[in-house]
Amino acid sequence: MAPGGGSYQDVIESNAAFADYGIAPANLGFESTPSRKSAATCGKRGIASNTAVHELLECPVCLNLMYPPIHQCPNGHTLCLNCKSQVRNSCPICRQELGNIRCLALEKVAQSLELPCQYHIYGCQEILAYNSRLRHEQNCRYRLYNCPYAGAECSVTGDIKYLVAHLKDDHSVDMHDGCTFNHRYVKANPQEVENATWMLTVFNCFGHQFCLHFEAFHIGMAPVYMAFLRFMGDNHDAKRFSYSLEVGGNGRKLTWQGVPRSIRDSHKAVRDSLDGLIIHRNMALFFSGGDRQELKLKVAGRIWKE
Repeated sequence: MAPGGGSYQDVIESNAAFADYGIAPANLGFESTPSRKSAATCGKRGIASNTAVHELLECPVCLNLMYPPIHQCPNGHTLCLNCKSQVRNSCPICRQELGNIRCLALEKVAQSLELPCQYHIYGCQEILAYNSRLRHEQNCRYRLYNCPYAGAECSVTGDIKYLVAHLKDDHSVDMHDGCTFNHRYVKANPQEVENATWMLTVFNCFGHQFCLHFEAFHIGMAPVYMAFLRFMGDNHDAKRFSYSLEVGGNGRKLTWQGVPRSIRDSHKAVRDSLDGLIIHRNMALFFSGGDRQELKLKVAGRIWKE
């Protein structure tokens, strides 16, 4: 079994008070003093966001900031809309029936606030109106990335440095330095082409990381192999690079040249768009030579800056 692949060979604690609701707190992170300072000293209009206001706007169940509509129980305890639907209409603080009471005063305070993006610790310097902050964070270029490993349903997220270590330590993915590569993929029974990812290799090149995927699947009824490259970074930076892939044998070869897709695009989206080198099984076996009973593909490639 090859590291990072399957069939190929390559030469915060939960809060006890809310445990009975099955909801774990998930603080989005506003504990750092610099973030509050930047919001309080910015030149825009609005109420300076201090510790006390942050505490008022934190949902007591999930610890995320609450956005209108903000609900409260008859005793004044507030919680966010998502958590209200999960606590069986019972206040998690005093157990009073929640009903449909809105905390309009707190909603007005929220609308007057300006806050730093939650990804400020990764480099975002935006100061945002409270109501527009959530929309910005959904598309912030500094937001966390999903794990690019496609051989398993991995839910890990993180910045690039964290994900590189995660791929190496938790998925046993091979890491290589250099902008050129020459990989050999071998499969004993090529007649079995199941939808699967068999190989992921990461290359350190130009100070960035690139993921080389190689896998088998079907286009309609036709079994194919596909190789493609993804860039571990944002779409804007991915467009600064190009790559080529080449596979061949018996005096023939197929070549592909393209732009690596960012890992912001899911593995499935890239594969289903057929944005890579595609080799039909019969052609792959022809390239392999011999009696066509074993797949032996050599994929060469190069990455360069535009």
